[in-house]
Amino acid sequence: MDPSVRLLYIGQAGDSLADIPRNSGDIDEVYSVSAGKLRRYHGEGWRQLLDIETMSLNVRDMFRVVKGYLQAYRLLKRLEPDVVFVKGGFVGVPVGLAAAKLHIPYITHDSDAIPGLANRLIARWATLHAVALPKEVYAYPADKTLTVGVPVHANYEAVTPEAQVAYAVEIGLGAYQKIILVTGGGLGAQRLNDAVILSAPKLLEAFPDLAIVHSVGRNNETAANEHYRNILSEEQQSRVVVMGYIEDMQRYSGAATIVVTRAGATALAEFAIQQKTCIVVPNPYLTGGHQTKNADYLASQGAIEVVLEGALAYDLPPTITKLLKDSSRCRDLAKTLGKFAIPDAARQLAMVLLEQAKS
Repeated sequence: MDPSVRLLYIGQAGDSLADIPRNSGDIDEVYSVSAGKLRRYHGEGWRQLLDIETMSLNVRDMFRVVKGYLQAYRLLKRLEPDVVFVKGGFVGVPVGLAAAKLHIPYITHDSDAIPGLANRLIARWATLHAVALPKEVYAYPADKTLTVGVPVHANYEAVTPEAQVAYAVEIGLGAYQKIILVTGGGLGAQRLNDAVILSAPKLLEAFPDLAIVHSVGRNNETAANEHYRNILSEEQQSRVVVMGYIEDMQRYSGAATIVVTRAGATALAEFAIQQKTCIVVPNPYLTGGHQTKNADYLASQGAIEVVLEGALAYDLPPTITKLLKDSSRCRDLAKTLGKFAIPDAARQLAMVLLEQAKS
């Protein structure tokens, strides 16, 4: 929208996915600062205080936050940005606090119904809170809250049956009538990976026209391939594509008949825009249970199928089988999920950031 803008990215030191912004043609400079994590596990309550390892790690990370604040302060003072955008996450705390100290305006964004701890910690000094859902859902001041949706890459768009076939050809799976995409995020989801691997032999046997694309996480690719080799026939192995991380996710999700995914807000927003049939496995251990709440809401609206992590081994195979046999149900789910899409969320957020920068 404004080619003169310089985009600077500040990530967390040691981030295993740091090469993604560094390799982006849209980001001009990449920096990193120290950040710490407050380990709180959903459903554990006060029992966490008795976990010596967890508490010691929390104490250690307090010092990392202090270090990160000093690093961010020096960095922002030198860079002098017109506006800072805080998407959330641990690194947002030292950066947000440094921006507040330097009187640099910053805008937060929350994709989930429950704001993340990082954004809540720095909310007091934020210029504006951009949110995904109606602002009445959030505890932020109404006059500082604006609904924009969840920004996703412009490559995501509604997928017609013809486009789905074209995507399948692009990714080399045009010979298959049915494609399952499984993704647990950039770092993978071990329990989801294990359940899908164990389910694969019977699914591939029951559906000869089925292929599986399994995004297992960068550190899990070798192990997943070995597991598949141990339990699949040679012919079945030819119908399974294992990937550590998928850069062009929109092509693989676009080709999919069914997407098996976590309940992260961004992923669900992307699949909503594409109008995909989704089986959602929320991570039950994330603080506040925000993935569970995301999934519960969409399931209550008839937009997705939900499989709980504790029942993966028992419920995932029959849920996949049921949907593969019921194309009408697939279409209904996809159409309903599509109603929650806000395709221009990224543009709305960009306008807000530009207006703040120019003011």
